[in-house]
Amino acid sequence: MLKPALTLAAALALATPVMAQEYTLRAVANSNENDEDFDGLQVFKSHVEAASNGAIAVEIFMGTQLCSNGAECLQGVADGSIDVYISTSDGAAGLFPYLQVLDLPYIMADDRVAERVLTGDFTRQLRDMTLEDSGGMLRLMTIGNTGGWRNFANTKRRIQTPADLSGMKMRTVVADLPQELVRALDASPTPIPWAELFTSLQTNVVEGTANGITDIMSMRFPEAGLQYLTLDGHAYMGAMWWMSNERFMEMPEDMRAIVVDGFAQLQQATFASPKRKSIAAYEEFRAGGGEVYVPTAEEKAAFTEAAAPVYDWFTSNVDGGEEILASFREAVSQAETALAEERARDIQ
Repeated sequence: MLKPALTLAAALALATPVMAQEYTLRAVANSNENDEDFDGLQVFKSHVEAASNGAIAVEIFMGTQLCSNGAECLQGVADGSIDVYISTSDGAAGLFPYLQVLDLPYIMADDRVAERVLTGDFTRQLRDMTLEDSGGMLRLMTIGNTGGWRNFANTKRRIQTPADLSGMKMRTVVADLPQELVRALDASPTPIPWAELFTSLQTNVVEGTANGITDIMSMRFPEAGLQYLTLDGHAYMGAMWWMSNERFMEMPEDMRAIVVDGFAQLQQATFASPKRKSIAAYEEFRAGGGEVYVPTAEEKAAFTEAAAPVYDWFTSNVDGGEEILASFREAVSQAETALAEERARDIQ
């Protein structure tokens, strides 16, 4: 009986092959497991490992285990020590200044517009540009979201119009464009590292910042005196997901298709995660005495008008800025038109 049993086992093994692990992708996000980035990576890992039948494994490294900032981590992707990395546009602006186009204020109106734009050909245009400018090393796989929208928040007063920001000390990142926006609104830009922002608010080194509600609450900024939040939604907090192009292209086409589909699922997960998490965050902010103000259409128009010098700065100071801004505006216009047509049909 032993010989037939062994023969049957061998036949079953041939009939149902299990693919050996062939690729291991090391994915890095400089955040924590409460962040949208981690949600996206979990979805990516689940899809890629299952769809490849185990041929691709994904190892997730949160925080600063492998690298600590955008420049260092993107260098890691370029030299092959990291396979996947998520950066903000300002985190990659040192290499690709034109990516700051996504931080230009008041161009995209809402989530539906932003998501339509970022799932379309504009992202592919940015991929082609960054791939060429990195010498074929850095591949932009997709653009998701990390924290919703940037809104003005401060410790002093309600912000209803640009004049209310006049003279206020606003925290910015080191990148040029956010500082130009603060100057255009007659406030004082003060670059402060993220880790020092709580103390800076508490000690009045800065009086305000521009962040999404989930970041505000996860960092407990209301305890440092942040009590006023204006939902002007001046910038969508895009998350750029990079992959080593060499690593990607060494895979056969069927594996590359699985990775691409995995990033598409990651993108959808990061679109959804901030919306869900913001519900409890807004409730907690209000419960702690925080005030949330939504500008009227007229007030929003006043912010947009006041921010006009930022567009001039971008087109004058960024190589190819005028062309990429025109492409961005065209993508937004197409998205708005398509959504308006769909909405008109859906409400009938």
